[in-house]
Amino acid sequence: MSSGVSVIEIDGVTKSYTLGTVTVEALRDISLTIDAGEMLCIMGKSGSGKSTLLRQLSLIDRPTSGRITLEGQDVLDLSEGKRSTMRLARLGYVFQEYALIPELTAAENVYLPAMMLGSRPQEYKARAASLLDQVGLGDRLHHRPRELSGGQQQRVAIARALVNSPAIVYADEPTANLDSISGRTVMQTLARLNRELGITVVFVSHDPDDSAYAGRLVELSDGALVTAPSVGTASGRAR
Repeated sequence: MSSGVSVIEIDGVTKSYTLGTVTVEALRDISLTIDAGEMLCIMGKSGSGKSTLLRQLSLIDRPTSGRITLEGQDVLDLSEGKRSTMRLARLGYVFQEYALIPELTAAENVYLPAMMLGSRPQEYKARAASLLDQVGLGDRLHHRPRELSGGQQQRVAIARALVNSPAIVYADEPTANLDSISGRTVMQTLARLNRELGITVVFVSHDPDDSAYAGRLVELSDGALVTAPSVGTASGRAR
C-alpha cells in the first residue's frame, strides 16, 4: 500500500543508443513519481522501453539525460563505487533468468549479498533461513538450483532480493520463464511481501495476469510514457 511519500522520482529521463550511424531513443522524456510501499507494474510491448526504464531506476544503467532521485538522493552524480554500495544495501533485484549460482545451495544464494555487505555469518544465515521460510521454501535450504523447479528458483531469487532489507525491489519479467501456476505463485509471493513488509516493488511485465497484482500501472510505447493511472487502479484484484 502506498504511503504517500515518494521513494523514487524521475524527471525528463531519456536514454539513447548509437548503432552505427543511427541513434535509437529507447526512452523519451520520462517523468514519474513512485511512492514508498507501492507495487507498480511497468507494462508495454516488446521494445517499448520498459526494461530499459527499470535499469535506469535500479541503477544498473545511466540515462543519457534527466534526473533520478532515490530516497531523496540524486543518484546520477554518485560515483560507481557509491552506486554499487547503494544497489547492494538499499535495492533488491529479481531477474527473469533467476541468476542463481548453480554451485551454491538455496540458502547460500540468498545470503551471498549479505555476506558481501559484511554482515555477521550467524545473522545472515538465520535471515536467509527465515526468508526462505517466508517464500515457502523452508524445507529447501540445502537444495541447489538444479534440484528446484523454475518457480522455486524464482522464489529463492525473491528471498535473495530481500536479504539486505532493501527499500525497493525491482523485478524484470519475473514470470516470463514460468508456467502459469508457478508464475501465479511468484506474483502472489511478491504481492504478499509488499503488503506485509511494506517494501516498494517495481516490476516489468507484458502479461495482464501479472499486472492484476499491481496497485498502479504505467504503460510505455516507443519509449514514451502513455498512461500513469493513480494508485489503486488494479489493487486487490488478484491478491
